Amino acid sequence: MAILTCPNCGIGVQPEDLICFRCGANLPHAPYPDDDIPSPTVSQQYIRPGDSRAMCPNCGTPVQDPADVVCMHCRQPLPGARRRPSLVVLRISFPTGNVDVPAGTSVILGRDPAQSLVAAAFGQYDNVSRRHATVMVDDSGRATIRDEGSTNGTFVNGERVLPGNEVRLVDGDQIRLAADVSGDVSLPRGEPDPASLSRNGFV
Repeated sequence: MAILTCPNCGIGVQPEDLICFRCGANLPHAPYPDDDIPSPTVSQQYIRPGDSRAMCPNCGTPVQDPADVVCMHCRQPLPGARRRPSLVVLRISFPTGNVDVPAGTSVILGRDPAQSLVAAAFGQYDNVSRRHATVMVDDSGRATIRDEGSTNGTFVNGERVLPGNEVRLVDGDQIRLAADVSGDVSLPRGEPDPASLSRNGFV
């Protein structure tokens, strides 16, 4: 299989990946049949809740990786520097591509590219809400999904998630958005083999 690279940061990614997890940029994808929805063009970066290190306080350069302990531009120490996040990653395999959620982050699932980094995966499904559900993985690797008041519902293993409620996700669960979009959950524990990840920022 040919190795593709993120057009924003150059890290290797897999063809089925929808977003780059080094920089958070949307990855180009081949259109699906009858899919006239353009790919999102907004480049977004994961920012951990409460992380105010988006800019170096010494020189004002954007901090590309929250795990950096020094600014890559001025080489000055960054306040609150932490170790690189855990490799625990939640992966949801949808028919249209994989959605990976690194520990300590969240991803909105829905059709609106202004709100969801992975909107391209759901654009062809009219019954998926623009902001359908949010998948979260805390720093310890605990994964949950919350329905965001979707019109047609979010389901875990066939059970409806009430709007605003969070339901824990474990390895092997199946989630469904509305009637048409199902995804299989995998949640590696510990230090997984990097080759089993999507090679997007953790290699």
